[in-house]
Amino acid sequence: MMSVMNTVNEQGSLMSRTFAYVRVSTAEQTTENQIAEIQNAGFKVVASRIVSETISGSSAIEQRRGFMKLLDRLEQDDVLVVTKMDRLGRTAMDVSATVTRLAKMGVRVHCLQLGGTELTSAPGKMITGMLNTFAEFERDLLIERTQTGLDRARAAGKRLGRQHSLTVDQRADVRAKVAERRQRLGSGPRVRNIQDDGHAGDPRRTFGRVGAGGRHTILPATRAFTACSAM
Repeated sequence: MMSVMNTVNEQGSLMSRTFAYVRVSTAEQTTENQIAEIQNAGFKVVASRIVSETISGSSAIEQRRGFMKLLDRLEQDDVLVVTKMDRLGRTAMDVSATVTRLAKMGVRVHCLQLGGTELTSAPGKMITGMLNTFAEFERDLLIERTQTGLDRARAAGKRLGRQHSLTVDQRADVRAKVAERRQRLGSGPRVRNIQDDGHAGDPRRTFGRVGAGGRHTILPATRAFTACSAM
């Protein structure tokens, strides 16, 4: 049974659904020019299949909620039209991964920036191959730049890794308070030992405590814990 989402042309052949994804970076911009460009290129897209989104082009494809929702709607043999390659990702790596993902889904992708070339066709695959090459170059260049920056930072004596959440003065204050606390606890009464209270089978314990004057006092468990808590 034919899917209700598909239509049939005049010759009776099956026509796949065509979607358009248009994006602008700011709310002051409009997607009307992109929609008109797609329609003028001969792609007939109904309004319900035009996905518009306002988000910066520097955002990775996973951060573009409109596009991610569009992926859930796309099915095999559908067509996706974009005006430029950057609509499919932030970098060459991003675009390459998106095109590969759509190809695995059986979705045909057309980019007007490349003359409307279908990226899953033979010419499109050549372009995709070039994209993969650029993506690999971009990835290697990023690693090289990162390593160079780390080496420069080490040479300058900068501390690498996660930064301290406290300032130098705050850390010194914390250390001073900890040392003061340890010194105060070290000079006060301490629990010396725990021994049976002499009653066989009775799980209660008594504590031996040495007071500040050196006297040894036997306390029941409940009083001992109270005394320790008050220290």
